[in-house]
Amino acid sequence: MIDVRTAESAIARPPLAAWVDAPVNYLADLSIKPVTYNPPHGTGLPRREGNYRDFTMRIHDARPIARDLSLDRQAFKLVHHETEVRDFYDEQEVRTRYHAEVEALIKRETGASKVVVFDHTVRTADRAVERGLRTPVRSVHCDYTEKSGPQRVRDLLPAEEAERRLAKRFAEYNVWRSIAPEPVEMTPLGLVDSESLAPRDLAICDIVYADRTGEIYQGVYNADHRWFYFPKMTREEAIMIKCYDSLKDGRARFSLHSAFDDPNTPTNPKPRQSIEARAFAFFD
Repeated sequence: MIDVRTAESAIARPPLAAWVDAPVNYLADLSIKPVTYNPPHGTGLPRREGNYRDFTMRIHDARPIARDLSLDRQAFKLVHHETEVRDFYDEQEVRTRYHAEVEALIKRETGASKVVVFDHTVRTADRAVERGLRTPVRSVHCDYTEKSGPQRVRDLLPAEEAERRLAKRFAEYNVWRSIAPEPVEMTPLGLVDSESLAPRDLAICDIVYADRTGEIYQGVYNADHRWFYFPKMTREEAIMIKCYDSLKDGRARFSLHSAFDDPNTPTNPKPRQSIEARAFAFFD
């Protein structure tokens, strides 16, 4: 059984000031095995198999409780994070400058002894396919599974180092931020509090690329999920999301998140532009 629950938090949280009710796309059940086919960038949109349905969930504004959020309880937190990147559409600048910034951020926030930033994805709601980019993901998911987390480490590191690192604690973190000059106006990122997850909520989904097949978790609908988001995020803010943790000591190990349509979105909003960087953190 997958261990996703955490110990009860002792923090007394203030009442939530605001929320929106919005549809999010879940697996309704497992009557059809979920599979996602991801084409190469710029060639089309992902194709999904599975019994997916929209369910309306209450998504709370997390800003009033931002200081109480924890990567080891909720599996996400908001951080202030300045960046010196001028153009996030410049692949070379992102790989050389931004990856180093993300590495330093994760070390600072987690105390990891080594961080390997191995991937990033730029997303936009404006002509993504023709620009060779990805669109916001509108399904409830987690990027790594019990199997694919360790496998990705083996894919990235030399064999001897990989096995040495896998023998100790390691975790995978995503760092999500807006890359537009103005605050996010459409398709913000919604996040499920991992303290509200049950093992049955995580369904293994094959994700098929042109050259390999991996695994992610798709979220199965659970009315008890507690959803949050950070409205109007700016370029100087980032969300850290823990998608995998090897420790089974009661802390959050997996998480669920999805883009959603905010009913407070203004008429004619500026298209969402964002980047998520993915990294492994290794602990001594």
